[in-house]
Amino acid sequence: MGRADAIHSYADARRLARRHLPWMVFDYIDGAAGDGDGEARNLAALRDVTLQPRVLVNVKERDLSVPVLGHSGLSPFGISPMGMCNLSSPGADLMLARQAARHQVPHGVSTVASTSMERIIDEAEGHAWFQLYFSGDGSGTTKLVERAKAAGYKTLVMTLDVPEVGRRPRELRRGFKMPFRIGPRQFVDFAVHPRWSISTLLAGAPTLANFQTDGFSFDRTESRAAADWEFLKRLRDSWDGNLVAKGVSHVGDAQRLRAEGVDAIQVSSHGSRQLDAAPPPILALAAIREALGPDYPLFYDSGLRSGEDVVKAYAMGADFVFFGRALQFAIAAGGEEGLKRFWDLTCEEVGLTLAQIGLTRLPRGIS
Repeated sequence: MGRADAIHSYADARRLARRHLPWMVFDYIDGAAGDGDGEARNLAALRDVTLQPRVLVNVKERDLSVPVLGHSGLSPFGISPMGMCNLSSPGADLMLARQAARHQVPHGVSTVASTSMERIIDEAEGHAWFQLYFSGDGSGTTKLVERAKAAGYKTLVMTLDVPEVGRRPRELRRGFKMPFRIGPRQFVDFAVHPRWSISTLLAGAPTLANFQTDGFSFDRTESRAAADWEFLKRLRDSWDGNLVAKGVSHVGDAQRLRAEGVDAIQVSSHGSRQLDAAPPPILALAAIREALGPDYPLFYDSGLRSGEDVVKAYAMGADFVFFGRALQFAIAAGGEEGLKRFWDLTCEEVGLTLAQIGLTRLPRGIS
């Protein structure tokens, strides 16, 4: 039996990834802000969303495809932008890109991806959105926008919920740095995880691939606090493709973003990695949907672990949803086959859940 065959749930993928990954890498992927109370609140809120079973409804034929910004994805979820994915396994960025191509869904390509934006969009056969961070005085941000245009990206995802990088004690205790650095503690950590260390050594240590050719560097700790509504206006004026605002949880912010010409909003708490005291984004999703009405595109990420969670997010008002760390754990646990297995299991769970609640397509709001 292969490693991927042991994955039957998110919990399995996480457990196997924890066994395989160095402590530093696992805690980087798994960690949350502060003591993890915000993550726990959101997971509890997701758990408490209920779905009403129905009977004697013909649900033999169920369609999991979902339109997203004018394109019909074959799966009801996409890939959230995640930095340094190749830490989970060499080539993880391209595994995710190929999966996006197979299912024709968006692959969020992080500013701090460990594979260049050009190579990822090519591997994803165009099914890629570029995620942007404002940084420093914004000059580097402008260069990345122009580069994304040249690479053929049609959708830009501006992450707004990181004015400063949140404190994640688990990362700090392990000495995690970006760019990647090895000190005495990391050397010991890698020595007791030889399979990961050897494969990573052979492939080459992950780098910040989008900062190797443009004459500027990325400092993860650099302040992003200068981003404001005027910056958003300039970005909107300069980008003629789709513009998605990610990291929104406040109704008033959502209303103004729509008024400023943003094409879609992604409700998110950054995987609970920014503010420990943040309210559960799954509840913010419902409030924003009520405020913006039924027609404005709303996306969701944060805390999704299963197919039932996917259906819950749609029921709370999402038009499309994105998985994050679960996919990295699946890759760490079983490589590309692990990713495919977790993806297929999640789609199967979505279909089974729809059958239980008497639906043949994803819901729009709880009725």
